[in-house]
Amino acid sequence: MSALPAPPMLRKGRSLTAELVQALSDRVRDGRLAAAAKLPTEAAIMEEFGVSRTVVREAISRLQAAGVVETKHGVGTFVVGLGDGSTFRIAPDQLGTLQDVIAVLELRIGVETEGAALAAARRTPENLVSLRSALDAFASAVDEGRTAVGPDFQFHLEIARATQNHHFADLMTTLGGMMIPRARLESTQSVSPEQQAYLRRVNSEHESIFDAISRQDVEAARAAMRTHLANSRERRRRLAELR
Repeated sequence: MSALPAPPMLRKGRSLTAELVQALSDRVRDGRLAAAAKLPTEAAIMEEFGVSRTVVREAISRLQAAGVVETKHGVGTFVVGLGDGSTFRIAPDQLGTLQDVIAVLELRIGVETEGAALAAARRTPENLVSLRSALDAFASAVDEGRTAVGPDFQFHLEIARATQNHHFADLMTTLGGMMIPRARLESTQSVSPEQQAYLRRVNSEHESIFDAISRQDVEAARAAMRTHLANSRERRRRLAELR
């Protein structure tokens, strides 16, 4: 694959990750990176932009969370696109408060609880491979002290795909990374030991959902997803009460 066109110098005053996200998003927006195009390797991006592997991985995670790119395990990362602005979406400025985030979690409980049940009934062996890949990526990100927003979004997107009803996946892609609460409210590149412990609990809940889907236990999948999202909602409510 040919190298990407030379980028402008990354500006000072913003994080290198944010600048890299912006630079790659711009290339999707102006067509230099077309839909379905494969991104260059981590090493190629590191060399071109003069950033570390950690910065590249975090940027890719944020692009995954935003639904701009999709990573296929063992194949590579591909451009999905920036979406159609005329479709339903929740813009970043609609998630400015904890109450806004809680409202999105309520929407997710309604949609994803039934989605998990359908996924348990309809999942394929290939769906299980994709779900396991997302879980492993989440665990690796947490071990490395990252927020794991990208793998978190990918896990929920793979559940939507496992429903075999494209409307679930379309809605999840439209919502993008803003559906993950910490994508907006916990935007630092690294996490504290307390946050790391919380993320391990989150992934334990993910494992429970995965186990139920793997066993094709419809009711257990429905209950595990509701518990997972309700726990997240209650944590946000407690934060709101403290402010």
